[in-house]
Amino acid sequence: MTQPFAWGVATSAYQIEGGRHEGGKGTSIWDRFSDEGRLPDSGDVAIDHYHRLDQDLDLLADLGVNAYRFSTAWTRVVPDGDGPVSKEGLGFYDRLISGLEERGIQPYLTLYHWDLPQALQEKGGWESRDTIEAFAKYATILAETFGDRVGRWITQNEPWVSAFPGHRDGAFAPGLTSWETALVVSHHLLLSHGRATKVIRDVVPEAEVGIALDCRPSEPANEASVAANRYFDGFRNRWYFDPVFGLGYPDDIVDAYTERGHLPSGLEGMVEEGDMEEIATPIDFLGLNYYTTVTVSTENEESNEPEAPVGPGAPEGFTEMGWRNNPRGLTDFLERVADSYSPDSILVTENGASYTDGPDVSGRVADSRRIEYLDSHIAATLTAREAGVPVDGYFVWSLLDNVEWTQGFSQRFGLVWVDMDTGERTPKDSYYWYRDRIKTSDV
Repeated sequence: MTQPFAWGVATSAYQIEGGRHEGGKGTSIWDRFSDEGRLPDSGDVAIDHYHRLDQDLDLLADLGVNAYRFSTAWTRVVPDGDGPVSKEGLGFYDRLISGLEERGIQPYLTLYHWDLPQALQEKGGWESRDTIEAFAKYATILAETFGDRVGRWITQNEPWVSAFPGHRDGAFAPGLTSWETALVVSHHLLLSHGRATKVIRDVVPEAEVGIALDCRPSEPANEASVAANRYFDGFRNRWYFDPVFGLGYPDDIVDAYTERGHLPSGLEGMVEEGDMEEIATPIDFLGLNYYTTVTVSTENEESNEPEAPVGPGAPEGFTEMGWRNNPRGLTDFLERVADSYSPDSILVTENGASYTDGPDVSGRVADSRRIEYLDSHIAATLTAREAGVPVDGYFVWSLLDNVEWTQGFSQRFGLVWVDMDTGERTPKDSYYWYRDRIKTSDV
């Protein structure tokens, strides 16, 4: 039976749950990062989804989505990452999945959205192959527990972000600063995806499994920047897409990394026999996270910096993250993925915009810029679908304002405004607009 088009929203555990010390939950690398004073706002409480689950499920139901993408917190399920399982932690996700079932909403469960157990980080983190084994055990626990009720699984979310801001730049948890480590971590994250895909299918043969890769489509600043743009595309996109689809790591980037000292010994020592085949374990769908496109010159070919000032007062055509609003880039990249990799199905698993528009004196949140962004990007998604790209779903990031990692509460992507002092939820105009857009959809 063909799945209906997935109209959904997405969230992640660290950004919304809170309840850090509830139910025996362990400490994650982001908890430790926060404890070290590296974040402006903590996820200890976040927006208290842990205690407001029913309210948030009702918001989903009222929104009219038929799909909800969420992540499970590894430390809530296995507090130390590899060892005893928390019944209370599994109980929370049981209530979440049951609540979705009762409301007719399909769960899309993401196993990993960057919150590695700190206990595993202290044993080497994603630089160690032991973490891949622990991840496979974690995937097995969730598949055995929820496989009869969860039909669609996402293994890893945005491995580039886990690897580079977290291990090359020191900007994200765990705060390391090594090119070579970032590349090893990238490889192990992709390898863990292949391993978990097999594990889930072994436990739940009918499960559909994919990975959510973020993309940064790019264009050269000028004729002199064509080579830099090609390099950036390999650094930011092809290094992840190519191996997932069985093409291995791109030769031009392997050579460039080796020459630049990022891979002193090339792939030798990082890639073991059978690794690439495991990474290329066939997937049922590709999750694509898209927010913006960038212009590349020789000065920013290894950069991910925003192109405009970050914060309120964004220039025309940019969001408050400093990201350019370019819906055409989404259409083009969807068509490129279809042409280059021929996936059976693509889901736009994240797309959205941060604007800080808040309640007026009447309590209304008139976030017209977000509506314009979403409208144009949904149109871009459906344009690709009409052109023959197998796009089968679209998920807004995000249902709720949340802890936007190192930006804290200052960046707001939600369809629902959250008062960070009281936790009060107020649907924005974009919430009601998206509800109407779903109702009137002909896909």
